[in-house]
Amino acid sequence: MSRREKLVLFSFPAVCLLLIAVILPLTSTSMDKGAQQPAETVKKSLNDTLTNAMSEIPGLVEMDSMIEKYLKQWEIKGASLAVMRNDSLLYAKGYGYADEQAGEEMEPGKILRMASVSKLVTATGIMVLQEKGLLSLQDTVFGPGGILNDSVYTAAIREKSKFRITVEQLLRHRAGFTNSRGDPMFSTQDIIRQFRLDGPPDHETLVRCVLTRPLGYQPGSWQRYSNFGYLLLSMIIEKTSGKDYGTFIRENVLEPAGCFDMHIANNYYEEKYPNEVRYYMHSGSEPCEEYCLSGRMVERCYGGNDIRGLSGAGAWCGSAPELCRFVASIDGRPEVPDIISKESVDAMTEYFDPETYSLGWNDTKPDGEWTRTGTLGGTSALVKYFPDGECWIMITNTSTWKGPGLTRNTENLFRKCRTLYSKSLPSRDLFRCSEAG
Repeated sequence: MSRREKLVLFSFPAVCLLLIAVILPLTSTSMDKGAQQPAETVKKSLNDTLTNAMSEIPGLVEMDSMIEKYLKQWEIKGASLAVMRNDSLLYAKGYGYADEQAGEEMEPGKILRMASVSKLVTATGIMVLQEKGLLSLQDTVFGPGGILNDSVYTAAIREKSKFRITVEQLLRHRAGFTNSRGDPMFSTQDIIRQFRLDGPPDHETLVRCVLTRPLGYQPGSWQRYSNFGYLLLSMIIEKTSGKDYGTFIRENVLEPAGCFDMHIANNYYEEKYPNEVRYYMHSGSEPCEEYCLSGRMVERCYGGNDIRGLSGAGAWCGSAPELCRFVASIDGRPEVPDIISKESVDAMTEYFDPETYSLGWNDTKPDGEWTRTGTLGGTSALVKYFPDGECWIMITNTSTWKGPGLTRNTENLFRKCRTLYSKSLPSRDLFRCSEAG
């Protein structure tokens, strides 16, 4: 080991202690806008402690170069990478720009929209409710005996098969909803026109409108990826818990997992959180009409869709390191206490066949490899949990022309980096930097 490597590794605990001493008395600046808490109740976020300098590892310089070349190849302005092994955060670093116009470099504490990775958070919330005895995955969703038994929904239903939809079918994308008329979560303009609405529908109105459409298949007989299904799960969380979706998830999922700087994203640059990045569309992307039919032309990542309206289907934003912390809390490993039971972890990661979606995860393999992806205009996210206990997470602030297809390239990047540099990752736990001790 070189003298420089020794300095980096052996000075790390001292750096953590110094950061704790400096940051502990401070009030968090990363709360939702307008939120006020007494100083003694403010919890310190991992994002307030991490810097790129902590992951300037001599033995990983070539890996950094590989990642920088990858971002340049796909014209990605900035990305955040976090690597965890056996529930210990080994590496957390930002690449490129968080906001190129402002000359602001990406740091590991920056938060980014994580798109459909949000579904993993929502699924965990459902498992928490099941453990509390407030619902069962076999509960029906609609009708007099369903969770969303509101008369406005029941009156909109013409197909009796909709009354057979269960919570588990929503989780596994097997409830019968398809995008044959466009994804309801991304075709707001069409819904406004079709149903002659005065403006963008709230969740209740959207559900009522979609329920008048026929199902694409009988519930449970097939599967089709459905963002709308995860909106319904978000509303189930609200109805069952008696709290709004964001509040329940923060109090019962994220904060117990040690994640204090995750938020429901907003739609426009002017509404971004203090430590949130700027988003970019790929070169050649044309402006589009604002989702609310205002007639205004906007960047797709800032007003092309109602991001906040996605709720548990795709609205969460957070940092790659805190997302690692969340995964550590639902992976069944002992090093970081899980926020759900072993039975719930097993249920979420159970493998049936290559065609069956897991609960919250895109897919889980028999050998213990789990994958969760997310893509929106202006962002791409990949969570890859490997059988040996290593978890790699990357979130970008830029779209590419490949859209969701970029995920496969990022997965290949992870595998190359693991083969070449996994042994060079330092033996440490950056999670400890945010612990008061």
